[in-house]
Amino acid sequence: MPWIQLRINTTEKKAEQVSDMLMSWGAQAVSFIDAHDTPIYEPLPGEVIYWTNTIVVGLFDAEHPMDNVLSELHKVALFKDGVTYKLEQLEDKDWVREWMDSFHPIKFGQRLWVCPSWCDIPDPTAVNVMLDPGLAFGTGTHPTTALCMQWLDQHITLGQTVVDFGCGSGILGIAALKLGAKRVIGIDIDPQAIEASTANAARNEVSGQIELYLAKDQPNLQADVVVANILAGPLAELSQVISSYVKPGGLLALSGILQSQAQHVIAAYQHQFSFDPVAEQDEWVRLSARKNRS
Repeated sequence: MPWIQLRINTTEKKAEQVSDMLMSWGAQAVSFIDAHDTPIYEPLPGEVIYWTNTIVVGLFDAEHPMDNVLSELHKVALFKDGVTYKLEQLEDKDWVREWMDSFHPIKFGQRLWVCPSWCDIPDPTAVNVMLDPGLAFGTGTHPTTALCMQWLDQHITLGQTVVDFGCGSGILGIAALKLGAKRVIGIDIDPQAIEASTANAARNEVSGQIELYLAKDQPNLQADVVVANILAGPLAELSQVISSYVKPGGLLALSGILQSQAQHVIAAYQHQFSFDPVAEQDEWVRLSARKNRS
């Protein structure tokens, strides 16, 4: 069925109200797009964050009376100073297939691939993590995840214990197990992350080697490797908790950090760790370090 798309330029304060209006006017779906190239960070559970300049997109079926919708749009007091919008007809296509075709196997380092389930595995002899896009917890497409995957490919050896702090989809912990780690402990504040990690571990046949905990139930232990791909603020605030998981001489990787935030995060850990040179991709960085033995 052909579709008509109505794109309305608005602000973060008005985005939700515009979304509600589009739904009340008969939109079949509503989505949000960044009007500029502005970084936005993963929100806490239950929190919704919009861009300063947000485009709200309503999807209507082709037979919908759009003249009525536009008439209502121009009457809305919310846009008393005028409204900027664009109405366009979308090509009739299989949107599910279109979405699937936008994801491809990705290689990290020398050994490691992440492959969607509907794609052929490029190298059956490589270390392949099977992972489908889901709740946007991490599939390897974001620079912060990519930086961590590259680091794991270089540093995981047989028999290690790994803590994945802020496990999300489980991608980092599952990759560590497939690269040779013996045991992974995944920790997250979001129950949906635990569910996603559980499902992805089963898909990759590593359920027996991964232990998953909500943060309130996190265990006490020390690991050979700790990786935390969250955000700069929590990384700094939780530095004592995260540091305590790394055994003396163990390795630490931190990501979810913008270039401008790197020194602030390093300062929270440097009394216990010796840092490697900063790794950068786009505007994001990964910090890696070894914990001092004394």
